[in-house]
Amino acid sequence: MRRAPATAKLNLALVVGPRRADGRHEVATVLQRLDLADRIAVEPAPELRVEGFPEDTLVRRALEALAAAAGADGSWEARIWKRIPVAAGLGGGSSDAATALRLANETLPEPLPAAKLRELASELGTDVPFFLTSGPQLGEGAGEDLSSLDLPQDYWVLLLLPHGVGKSSTAEIYAAFDGVVGYEERRAQLERAVADVRRPRDFAAFPPNDLASSSLADEFLALGAFRADVTGAGPTLYGLFHHRRDAVAAERELRRHGRTWITIPTWYG
Repeated sequence: MRRAPATAKLNLALVVGPRRADGRHEVATVLQRLDLADRIAVEPAPELRVEGFPEDTLVRRALEALAAAAGADGSWEARIWKRIPVAAGLGGGSSDAATALRLANETLPEPLPAAKLRELASELGTDVPFFLTSGPQLGEGAGEDLSSLDLPQDYWVLLLLPHGVGKSSTAEIYAAFDGVVGYEERRAQLERAVADVRRPRDFAAFPPNDLASSSLADEFLALGAFRADVTGAGPTLYGLFHHRRDAVAAERELRRHGRTWITIPTWYG
């Protein structure tokens, strides 16, 4: 049985542009893996089964797509151990799918090449290809066009999933997005800010998330975060801190608003 962590992600910035001909929006986003992770196990089996998370659809779709592309019979058993909250903007489902895809591919007599695996991943969702990479990435196009970034990793991350805040599907949130004037200008601002990053505090120059926001971000900043925002389509907020003691102190104040986690960036899945 092959096992691996399926990490969460942050959108350290998310600039959203106009709708494209394919119905998806143009974006520019900075993606960072987190140490908070699900775990995935995959092994050959008499039939395709996914255990451990009844709500899963994406891991099953990933394995079915791999079987079709490889001419295999799709006979894997996958098990999911969930730690990443569901529908929270942290990419848990996409990460699970990418991790299962990679592990199952390794069991094939002739594994598919990396380029083909990325192609399958992009058909599953725009975040899925990111989880086949290592290190922070700049996502462009609809988010699936990735280029590596050399960003500092020496900071602490406090996550907050507010009580009583529901979330529509990411697709529905994008469909309802009516645009923000000046996409090209904001994208250029992000590109300049990324180029100027030398220390974690430089993330403060990144533009705010176009897709989702929360007044709770101001509380993170008042408690010492050098950047705070909503990740992805939300509703999870994050605050970035130089020192763990500051993240812990902020967590004590903010836990009344919802579930909290303290974690760190990570380079690999």
